[in-house]
Amino acid sequence: MYTIAIIAYDAVNLFQLGVATEIFGIERAELKVPWYRLLICATEPGPVRTSTGLPLSTPYHLEHLAEADTIIVPSSPRFRTATAPDDLLEALRAAYQRGTRVISFCTGAFLLAAAGLLDGRRATTHWAWAAELATCYPKVQVNPHVLYVDDGQVLTAAGTAAAIDLSLYIVRQDYGAEIAAAVARRMVVPLHREGGQAQYIETPFPDLDENDPFGATLAWIAAHLDREFTIEQLAAQAAMSRRTFARRFSATLGMAPYQWILQQRIVLAQRLLETTNEPVEQIASCCGFHSAATLRLHFQRFLHISPQAYRHTFQQKQGERRIWRDW
Repeated sequence: MYTIAIIAYDAVNLFQLGVATEIFGIERAELKVPWYRLLICATEPGPVRTSTGLPLSTPYHLEHLAEADTIIVPSSPRFRTATAPDDLLEALRAAYQRGTRVISFCTGAFLLAAAGLLDGRRATTHWAWAAELATCYPKVQVNPHVLYVDDGQVLTAAGTAAAIDLSLYIVRQDYGAEIAAAVARRMVVPLHREGGQAQYIETPFPDLDENDPFGATLAWIAAHLDREFTIEQLAAQAAMSRRTFARRFSATLGMAPYQWILQQRIVLAQRLLETTNEPVEQIASCCGFHSAATLRLHFQRFLHISPQAYRHTFQQKQGERRIWRDW
């Protein structure tokens, strides 16, 4: 039996605490394996206040971390803006020295970094705080794009739902793919999302006046992504010179026209992969890519996953949601 300890401290994220409790703390006799023993360890005496203000009482404290094979550090805004207590940092360092597997969810990575456990390691956190983590802790190799990072003894997850992905990954490591799939089915979530998958693609679409030729041109592009474009043609449609169009594009959307159009094509490909059974070759054509190979190249570059793997994870049958049958 594996023992997992979750550290609970002031303003601990309730969702992430719930994810770990749901996956590791519920008895699963139907799986016929000795399930995890879960300890929620408070950093201070008395009830801990969660992120929603809910008080949490637990009989376990930092000294009980010595019993754990794995320690989970959920996020809290407290450790992005304030120094962590020395006893908490020392407890994490001691656990690491014992060989304990250490996991962070979202901005919990700041606490691991403060303890020095991420020095020289690859790690991730929520994309909104990745630059701050890299600035505060330059020895950490921060990847802001992925869902989670497995760097051996230390594993880190991005925001919110990535805590589910990493937790299921841990189950798969400990008990195998079949058991992890069974847990996912019970939770009615996708069986597995690869850790290298991108957290998101930022595809800005400004709220522009429909009578503005520039705004109308953007809407026309989005409706005709299967076509070839040249900057000269688009500038003429917007009643601008090529240079003025490029400047307006950069000022409004923060990127060059080619980059924005490419992102819109990727987003369209995502939607078609999720909602249709069209072959990848046909989807590539609908999105303005010259070939399926070109679509795969750009899809991998933006999302760090292949179109087929993306479809396998996210596809919904037309006209109905795909619901896992509860066990």
